[in-house]
Amino acid sequence: MDTHKSAINTFHVWLSPYFWVPALLFWINQYIERVLEIHLPYIHAYGDDLLAMPVVFGLTLQVYRWIHPLREAFIFTPAQLIVGLLYFSLLFEVLLPRFLSTYTADPWDVLCYALGTVYFHYLLNRPACRY
Repeated sequence: MDTHKSAINTFHVWLSPYFWVPALLFWINQYIERVLEIHLPYIHAYGDDLLAMPVVFGLTLQVYRWIHPLREAFIFTPAQLIVGLLYFSLLFEVLLPRFLSTYTADPWDVLCYALGTVYFHYLLNRPACRY
């Protein structure tokens, strides 16, 4: 086996622009908000929520590919993606706002999580050989 190709496959999720573009946009947004203290209304409200699922699912998929026997062929099932979507929605839009004043429940955030999940499903949740 070509060791260069093997090394690329080992990190193929992170090398995909479908992963690193949302990840980079997420971190740029965080820098603008937290360091520069600039808050762009709609981006501040929904940008992170839209980018969260491709980033979180992408990181998780990469870890699973390191530890799962299917390796680069491993993908999440639609049911697993729905569970992840429901987990984020319940945690960040129901439970945390109920107990912590720093969180605000917003049904539009759930739509952003869902759009991010669909993005991940169609663009990143593919076996390595399909990239």
